[in-house]
Amino acid sequence: MRRAVPETEQIETSDAVQPVYVRAAAVVATSSGSDYRVDIRAGRHPPAADEPESVGGADTAPTPVGLLLSALGSCTAITLRMYAQRKQWPLGEVRVHLAYEKGPDRAVRITRRIELAGDLDDDRRARLLEIADRTPVTRVVRGETPIVPAPERSARHIALPQPAAAERMQSS
Repeated sequence: MRRAVPETEQIETSDAVQPVYVRAAAVVATSSGSDYRVDIRAGRHPPAADEPESVGGADTAPTPVGLLLSALGSCTAITLRMYAQRKQWPLGEVRVHLAYEKGPDRAVRITRRIELAGDLDDDRRARLLEIADRTPVTRVVRGETPIVPAPERSARHIALPQPAAAERMQSS
């Protein structure tokens, strides 16, 4: 007898049972000029990325690595806040300091220091730091999430206008 499985867990095909993935977030990054600026559409939010002038960019937005660190820091702070709220712990401010560091032989690393304010005992602080090591973006950065090709879109796909790019062109 076959066990009932929620639709989001798996589907059956003629060859095998395949997992079903449900989109939790999506971003479109568009580079349309000869410079390095990239306009990003993340839901209804229009962030951007660029490179510093020292490497040929215009320094109009954070670097891609800066955005990665921002994602890691914000995910860490949000996850710790959610956990503390669920446990009804008196967590005050959460501050996450991050740095991308280059070492010898092209080695790189990210350093992270987490400051927790609030009336927390040592056990609760330790637990929050454990949780920080398992946040979704931490797991992605550590390479625990595969990056796979997305299915091709139909030929009838029409590109949406890019508001940030249009505004930049109008102001030139």
